Amino acid sequence: MGAWRNWQTCLPAGRRDGLKYLFISMYVVYAIKSKIRNYIYVGLTNNLDRRFREHNLDNEKTTKAYRPFKIIYTEKFETRIKARKKEKYLKSGVGKEFLKSL
Repeated sequence: MGAWRNWQTCLPAGRRDGLKYLFISMYVVYAIKSKIRNYIYVGLTNNLDRRFREHNLDNEKTTKAYRPFKIIYTEKFETRIKARKKEKYLKSGVGKEFLKSL
């Protein structure tokens, strides 16, 4: 899902026709846990379904040895900057402890 925003007021007068709304995508910070080993991976994406499928099926170098996974945490953000801050937090020691407690 994404947020719809009215950008008409931001465009020059000649460009307002035909462009009423612009779709802004959402970013998702997620954590996945291996079902067979003690491993948690934290990531950021704009398409969670695709990314989760890649972790479980494709040859993702960082997660290949830990497949299969289950999703243990997701949080949506409107901007990549906010999502990246949360991702960094979850990758920290305090963030990892939070994820282990879920």
